[in-house]
Amino acid sequence: MKIIYFMGKSASGKDTIYRKVKEKLNPSPKEIILYTTRPIRDHEENGREYFFVTDSEIAQMENEGKIIEKRVYHTVYGDWIYATADDGQFDDNSVYMTIGTLESYVPIRAHFGAETMIPVYLEVEDGLRLERAIARERTQKTAKYEEMCRRFLADEEDFSPENLQKAGITTSYKNRRFSVCLNTIKRAIKKQKKKN
Repeated sequence: MKIIYFMGKSASGKDTIYRKVKEKLNPSPKEIILYTTRPIRDHEENGREYFFVTDSEIAQMENEGKIIEKRVYHTVYGDWIYATADDGQFDDNSVYMTIGTLESYVPIRAHFGAETMIPVYLEVEDGLRLERAIARERTQKTAKYEEMCRRFLADEEDFSPENLQKAGITTSYKNRRFSVCLNTIKRAIKKQKKKN
């Protein structure tokens, strides 16, 4: 089993790069669908981006021993939980892809083993990230600028050089020119998939 794990600060282009990599890899990797209690956004679909669940549903999964990792974000709209569950979606012979955080990457690596993981850490200049984040919020029926700002600032701490080092993330991919970044990531993934 291999898990291609995309991560990066908000508005670093994770979703776009993720979709393109998934399209280009053959065979196409399976997606790991996370669970969240946050409200569904415009254009999202339950079971596609996330499984949108309640706090009590997460608690039940914890009681059943299915939760691999769980994070609680104290947002301006209340607490939002994100979790990865060993809910029957994993098997030993497949390649998986998901998008997560550095905080979620560490327990997943511990659960499945470092040799299973292919981390893809994306970086984008902060000014460009902020422009992208604002543009994305403007597409929502109700823009949540306060939460966007909270996430933007929290990312500085979450993805600090010290935290990246502790997580064993030694390579980053600069998402300045999309096609160059995409091709570099595809080559790195193919090389990593051949290991072990």
